[in-house]
Amino acid sequence: MARAPNYGQERKERDRQKAAKKAEKQAAKVAAKERSKPEDETTSETETETETAE
Repeated sequence: MARAPNYGQERKERDRQKAAKKAEKQAAKVAAKERSKPEDETTSETETETETAE
């Protein structure tokens, strides 16, 4: 005899997988944005701030 379906548990599992995939995509997007950001601008700003503080 077949088991009775547990629709609530199956739905929660699908939602959990969907949320994990979405979070992974968002993290990849943030990482790509950080990599594409030119580092020269960020380092020159901090160097300028420390030089003016002295």
